[in-house]
Amino acid sequence: MAEMTFWDHLDELRKVLFRVIGVWLVLAIGYFIAMPWLFDQVVLAPCHNDFVSYSFLRWIGNTLHLTDEFFTQEFEIKLININLAAPFFIHISTAFWMSVVTAVPYLFFEVWKFISPALFPNEQKGVRKALVFGSIMFFLGVLLGYFMVYPLALRFLSTYQLSADIVNQISLNSYIDNFMILILCMGLAFELPLVTWLLSLLGVVNKSFLRKYRRHAIVLNVILAAVITPTGDPFTLSVVAIPLCLLYEFSILMIKDKPQEEEETSVQ
Repeated sequence: MAEMTFWDHLDELRKVLFRVIGVWLVLAIGYFIAMPWLFDQVVLAPCHNDFVSYSFLRWIGNTLHLTDEFFTQEFEIKLININLAAPFFIHISTAFWMSVVTAVPYLFFEVWKFISPALFPNEQKGVRKALVFGSIMFFLGVLLGYFMVYPLALRFLSTYQLSADIVNQISLNSYIDNFMILILCMGLAFELPLVTWLLSLLGVVNKSFLRKYRRHAIVLNVILAAVITPTGDPFTLSVVAIPLCLLYEFSILMIKDKPQEEEETSVQ
């Protein structure tokens, strides 16, 4: 196989970008067509009392005979729209972001095709596993954000009252912005092990470094969880903080010990 020049690589990268954009566009058009149904059944599902997460909490409350409002609360909200053009632009933007989220495996596949010729066989095996793992972890984060983090944050924030004279009316723009940002943040947060593994390959971090700053990482994860979920209850905070801490530990396990590190560990 002839060695590719810089311009050949640039041309190949251009083709990759065109293919990725093409897939995004096709998916976005499909989501745009299906959006009325998706909006009612998926996007607005956390607004209704029969959403699976709320039913699950009530089941826990009934099973364990818990009377706290967190487990027994009946929840239903109606959104309002105060912007004439908002429904149209939200229709487009939601279709686009859904296409971006669902195209992540294809994006990783294109990355794999682009970089694999430059890798040795043993490196190809490791990178292929990492990209598959990254896709799975991304969707796990998205699902956790959709089914647990966002519904709990929505229920808390929409019912929180600063004063009895203030009526909470949630706008469509506010709902969608928080919905997309929080779910995408959870998906990206679950990429921590993959990012850490890549940084270890570049020599930026190693196992001993991550172990040394484990306590600092736990504090930072709790702070990050508090930012992602601005609610007051410890349950919602734990739903985010515990997976982040577990992801940090999993990141340590993913990094292989180098001979020098193994010697330092044995000496200590």
